[in-house]
Amino acid sequence: MAPGDMLFMDHVKELRNRFLRILVITIAIMIICTVFGIHLVTVNNYSFYFLVPTVYNNIASQVTIFLSNNLIPHGVDLIQTAPGQALYAQIYVAILISVSCSIPLIVREVFGFVSPAMSFKSREKAFFMYLLPTSILFISGMAFSFYLAIPITLTFLYEYGQTIGVLTFLNISDFINFVLQFFIAFGISFQLPLVMFILTASGLISLQFWIKNLKYALLIMIIFGAIITPDGSGITMWCITIPMLALYLIGIAIITLKEKGNK
Repeated sequence: MAPGDMLFMDHVKELRNRFLRILVITIAIMIICTVFGIHLVTVNNYSFYFLVPTVYNNIASQVTIFLSNNLIPHGVDLIQTAPGQALYAQIYVAILISVSCSIPLIVREVFGFVSPAMSFKSREKAFFMYLLPTSILFISGMAFSFYLAIPITLTFLYEYGQTIGVLTFLNISDFINFVLQFFIAFGISFQLPLVMFILTASGLISLQFWIKNLKYALLIMIIFGAIITPDGSGITMWCITIPMLALYLIGIAIITLKEKGNK
């Protein structure tokens, strides 16, 4: 085998090992979320929170209760209409928790894979300017959806039934799917300014391209919002499209400031 082939295979093996590390850690976190719960333990009159093995009141179920208590509008009851729906919902929540907790590891492994091709200075710059913000922006997107987008959307959609005295119920599977789709959608969409900055900094796309194609970008955002939202009302679509448009304009502003600073 030629030396070049060996070098390529070494890269493939390294990439495989890094992927397996991410996979193992993610699965381990998911298992912990489904078989352990955070409970108050008292030992010798000292109380502290500790991981306790449990089947029902595990971390995933505790997060599910937290989401329902903070996101479901007043007067809406969470129900289960088929056996296993609550269990599947907790599994989905455990997957979300494991992926979210694994983001720093994913960033570190990606950075570790590409960093040998960089100088020390460029490696440090790449980490703080590109890779680290990926984690921060994803978590910021989830926080935005939790504190603003989801409560406003659910309240808006369910207030209509309450105004005419209709009993309003929300299936737990539909609720968790709704929340997860918003978390993922905003986590991804919050990467938009960073992606725009990277593409412009690499010389692939100019600032004028982003400005000139704003209307086409808006169309793509509308389509993305329509695909990612779980209902067909069109209201939730705009709850994703409008923040994405704001992020697009923020990306243009950041690139503009960067180019002015280079002059």
